[in-house]
Amino acid sequence: MRRLSVVITNYNYARFVGTAVESALGLRWDDIEVVVVDDGSTDDSPEVLRRYADRVQLHFTANGGQREAANHGFAACSGDVVIFLDADDVLPPELAERLAAVWSPTVSKVQFRMQRIDAAGVPFGRPFPEWRRVPTPGQVRRWVERTSAQPTPPGSGNAYARWFLERIFPLDPSLGRAADSGCLAAAPLHGDVLTLPDVVVGYRQHGGNDSDLLADDTRFSREVVTARARWRFAQRSVGVPEDQINERPLRRSRELLQLRIAGSRLAPGRALLPDDGRRRLLLDVLVSPAHPGPEPLRTRLLIAGWCLSVLTAPQALVRGLVIRRWRRP
Repeated sequence: MRRLSVVITNYNYARFVGTAVESALGLRWDDIEVVVVDDGSTDDSPEVLRRYADRVQLHFTANGGQREAANHGFAACSGDVVIFLDADDVLPPELAERLAAVWSPTVSKVQFRMQRIDAAGVPFGRPFPEWRRVPTPGQVRRWVERTSAQPTPPGSGNAYARWFLERIFPLDPSLGRAADSGCLAAAPLHGDVLTLPDVVVGYRQHGGNDSDLLADDTRFSREVVTARARWRFAQRSVGVPEDQINERPLRRSRELLQLRIAGSRLAPGRALLPDDGRRRLLLDVLVSPAHPGPEPLRTRLLIAGWCLSVLTAPQALVRGLVIRRWRRP
């Protein structure tokens, strides 16, 4: 690894983006490039960012969403390793050194755990993902190929090889406005995904997080639609024709199964996977423990039990079951 590029996409995070920039500039490495794309912020973000004008590349664009901002940032950066840092997250100083120690030409992505921090930067909860055993690149690839699922952190918890990103960028509109989903889905199909469980990135949770599924009943079905889009994007990225993409792996994902069932009960009538109905969902629940993945058998059975409970519970009890599953630590 020679140059590490940190691409920060920001929209109206004036209260956090300075800390994100400082964490990128504080990485212990001789060749660090920091590119910040402000996606048409209407708060004080431009004023905050201009304080760093002599140390980072600043790009101010019209608001087009995180995906377009990431496309702009990737085109502007030059590192052979790239991290897309959310403007409210924080990188640890040792991250670059740890990356360099494991990097090789076959690596498409290195992933780390993340520690939830509050708006003031105070840690809470346990780091995630909670890998019981560190997955090998072969296991990650097999899980993705069979079930479309993998135990991965979100955007800021990943570092990508430039050669891999050049195969999939610019990210196309099929992925919606998010920047990380296509990268996460495609990486195991192009190269090795390495896991560093003892490197921890700060993942800020606050009132403005779009990842809070409980904020809106329609977010469950939205996540299902997004999962399908990123699977199709990943398949196209390795040359599978659009009309030959196999979507059966989506039905084997235990994480996606929970979202499908929650969405079907909380926001019935919204788009899920094709042919999703009560009978289809019930069948997928019954066979779900047999599909490969990192979860031990006990966890698989607990997931199946929760899914069955939500699928068959009286409507008055459904919300409580869903809240219990996705309540934040």
